[in-house]
Amino acid sequence: MSAGTLAAQPAAAAPPASPGAVTQYPDYAPTPPMGWNDWSYYQCGIDEKTILGNAQALVTTGLAKKGYDTVTIDDCWMSQQRDAQGNLVANPTLFPHGMAYIGQQLHKLGLKFGIYEDAGTATCGGFPGSLGHWQQDADLFASWGVDYVKLDGCNVPSKAGETDDQSYRDTYTAMSQALLNTHHRITFSISAPAYFQGTANWDSVIGWSAQLGNLWREGADIALGQDTGPDKWASIDYNYSYNVGLPALQRPGRWNDPDFLLAGDSGLSPDEIQSQVSLWSMMAAPLISSTDLTQLSPTALAALGNRDVIAVDQDRLGVQGRVVQHGTGYDVLSKPLAGGDQAVALFNSSDTAQTITTTAAQAGLHATAGYTLEDLVSKQVTGTTGVISADVPPHATVLYRVHPGAARDLAPATAITWQDVSTAQQPGTYRITLADHGTVALGDTRLRINTPAGWTATPATVTLPDIAPGGTASATVTVRGPQGTPGTTVTPVTATAGYRARSGRTDTVSGEQTIVQVVPYPSLAAAYNNVGATSESDTTPGNFDGGGDSYSTQALAAAGATAGATISANGLSFSWPSAAAGTADNVSATGQEITLGGQGHALGFLGAEAGFTAGPVTVTYTDGTTSTGQLGFPNWCCAPTDAYGAKAAFTTGHRDTPTGPADFGTSYGVFTNTVPLTPGKTVRSVTLPDAPAIHVFALSVQP
Repeated sequence: MSAGTLAAQPAAAAPPASPGAVTQYPDYAPTPPMGWNDWSYYQCGIDEKTILGNAQALVTTGLAKKGYDTVTIDDCWMSQQRDAQGNLVANPTLFPHGMAYIGQQLHKLGLKFGIYEDAGTATCGGFPGSLGHWQQDADLFASWGVDYVKLDGCNVPSKAGETDDQSYRDTYTAMSQALLNTHHRITFSISAPAYFQGTANWDSVIGWSAQLGNLWREGADIALGQDTGPDKWASIDYNYSYNVGLPALQRPGRWNDPDFLLAGDSGLSPDEIQSQVSLWSMMAAPLISSTDLTQLSPTALAALGNRDVIAVDQDRLGVQGRVVQHGTGYDVLSKPLAGGDQAVALFNSSDTAQTITTTAAQAGLHATAGYTLEDLVSKQVTGTTGVISADVPPHATVLYRVHPGAARDLAPATAITWQDVSTAQQPGTYRITLADHGTVALGDTRLRINTPAGWTATPATVTLPDIAPGGTASATVTVRGPQGTPGTTVTPVTATAGYRARSGRTDTVSGEQTIVQVVPYPSLAAAYNNVGATSESDTTPGNFDGGGDSYSTQALAAAGATAGATISANGLSFSWPSAAAGTADNVSATGQEITLGGQGHALGFLGAEAGFTAGPVTVTYTDGTTSTGQLGFPNWCCAPTDAYGAKAAFTTGHRDTPTGPADFGTSYGVFTNTVPLTPGKTVRSVTLPDAPAIHVFALSVQP
């Protein structure tokens, strides 16, 4: 856990800055750490049974033998006060046998014991921090048998005459030295860089973190277990995006940490689960699960326990993979491996399937007559003359181990590509192409289109001509299906080619086309999908921020925002939602198209964010033309009130939490923002950004 801000990463990574005369922390993590941490799934809902139950699951699932060997207890494990001697004390209700007992039980299971603390006056959860108790806490941890310390930075005070960078460095230096003084082998995880993400000295903080510890959380936290599936995927994609640009700042034994693996969490597809594990492995990131391991699905277990993918992460060269090719909605990453092989990942970050193609040369392999491609997930092994290509489903990653040299009897590498060639007279028409990237011709090739119930493909089966090595063959098909309900309907259609590549053997390859139908909602209220306001008598349904927090309807009423009330602010006018407390009252933006009418100079929005992002709004007019603008709001509690060009509409004095109303001395705001309209044209609909952190309570055309 940390409070790193969601800010843009620097354009390029610089070499680590020299921290000066400090003791270099030993390389206690020669390969990226692996294990389990409770925070993302459980937060403060932990106890002795939960921790030891998940530890036992690491063993019984076989994950421990595959390297997941460290169990870390995150925040909220301790009592609110230190004891009379100044020692940290485990909460006796949650951990009746104490922390030394936890360490003993973990060690009996063959596991390592990790624990959380904060470098400041208090942890993020408000429990005692280590400031001024460095050696006392380090010695206590060592006496408990702790093998891994995660030190957060939520409440590090600024020292007079020092920059924040210097104050953080002082505190982390103190704990680093204190851990060394214990003469106990303790892996040290530093969270300081997460508090400097997006600042000018982010790289320098990472630089001194690499001197003082073994790994560092350098950016925003991953999503929580109770977040929605789209929010979890957006978080995975975002954490990938800031971590992938930092290979110059790590080295073997010193690791960039983009936070926990969510494999096993609800809401994520099998492709999204596999993508995170594969991408984290390509980036030589720590593989630290944070889910309920006692309920792990076979799909999640297979992704976490894939020995071939783990081997990429744990490769002894310790190199973080780099992006060697980038395109619309995709990245190609390459990572050198010990022994001369190269790991190559084709990552489709977009919401539709696409064929991603690169070459061995682009991936950094030396020229040779051929290459062996081992798909580390499907386990299919093929040969290529140099082209590396695959049809990759949305949010999926295809991960290859590429070996220079290909055996003569290997099946040829092949790939299917879909191209939309629709016209107004013939919608839903696609050209499907099969490519042979090997040295063996393809014969007896038959292409079959597989559609879900209610859909048809014409023709459904096509015989293709023989394909020479390096050649292609294509067929044109028309795919039709029923119109979806209001909202976005995603329908995958798969083409599978069966062919004879050599005598006595038939091989197949499949490629997906993602057909996306967006049907407008009749109104914004019809699209409401989030409970943003709850009564203080029942706060349970609220989840505006992904953590169970919401606006208080009582506090909103005090600010004039009652059901159906007119909200006039900043020259704009809106109707506050008429939804009852505890029911859906706003749209968490995921690209919904909303039917609207009217003419004016601007389209006004009333909303707030539970993040730090902006995205494009598309306005469609009755004549078929469109215009676009950017929409973003300040975070409802924690950002400048003019972020993204927005303005405060009103503020409330407190919010509701899962346990009731709370006043943290912070105003919780609702804001206005606008996008321009084309003068004289009549609005037909508006398409919201695909950014779930953006929440819209109301919109209106402003004359």
